[in-house]
Amino acid sequence: MTEAVLLDDFQRADGLSAMGTRWEGLSDRVMGGRSDMEVGYRESDAGPVLFLRGQVRLENRGGFIQARLALDPAGGSIDASAWEGLWITVRGTPGPYYLHLRTRQTWQPWQHYRAPIEVSAAWHRQFVPFTAFEGRATGRRLDVRALKSVGVVAYGEAFEPDIEVARLDLGNRETPPGD
Repeated sequence: MTEAVLLDDFQRADGLSAMGTRWEGLSDRVMGGRSDMEVGYRESDAGPVLFLRGQVRLENRGGFIQARLALDPAGGSIDASAWEGLWITVRGTPGPYYLHLRTRQTWQPWQHYRAPIEVSAAWHRQFVPFTAFEGRATGRRLDVRALKSVGVVAYGEAFEPDIEVARLDLGNRETPPGD
């Protein structure tokens, strides 16, 4: 089995991920929505974490806030076919949260693949298989040989998300990172 690959554990003092890229915040305001967001790093009882918080609003065809990480510093894509999915360590206020993947085939801003993640007040490590991702605004199947980015997204209903991510890895179900 291929060992897990760390995407980010938020340990670098320079603000770069383990992939050498930076997290960026995006919201529905890019298309006229009215959601508010804040994304950044903070210290927690689990050490440094990425946080995403704000208010998801549905007015003006809105409904999301997102923290997104490019996977290739050169702006290309990576081949993730050696792994079965993603491991994420997360906690936050309950609500509809997702992981979003973008590939070389999702060039329109509204195209992506998404899978729900469970979020509760306690830290929780979970595996999200690539087979759980469904295409949105694309008829293509997810091609993990061409992953461009991964996003942590609060989406789909009006609420006040506040989510922290302590770690994100590419990996296999039977071999969790650190085990």
